[in-house]
Amino acid sequence: MKITQNSTDTTLTLILDGELDASSSVLLDNELSKPEILRNQKILVDCRQLNYISSAGLGVFISHLQTFQDANVKLVFFNMQEKVHNVFEILGLDSLMTIVPSSAEAEAA
Repeated sequence: MKITQNSTDTTLTLILDGELDASSSVLLDNELSKPEILRNQKILVDCRQLNYISSAGLGVFISHLQTFQDANVKLVFFNMQEKVHNVFEILGLDSLMTIVPSSAEAEAA
């Protein structure tokens, strides 16, 4: 798993590349746990190159949801491959998290 970051004044985009499993979820958790992340108004997660997500990877996002909501930070996923999106749907996470098809929609969300 490779995580690339792009940031503007108010938005942080995380580009996930590879498989988000138990071992790589620690890397993601470390990124999302940094105090400066809460200075953003939005965290956009580009899932175009995310090939797989395990329950551990999902758990990282779920564990940070309340913190982001409390800080008024919007978490938005976009460019999600169908097989990854299906995992979110099956677990009902698509109703808890914002998932949109494109980067333009993510920025507008």
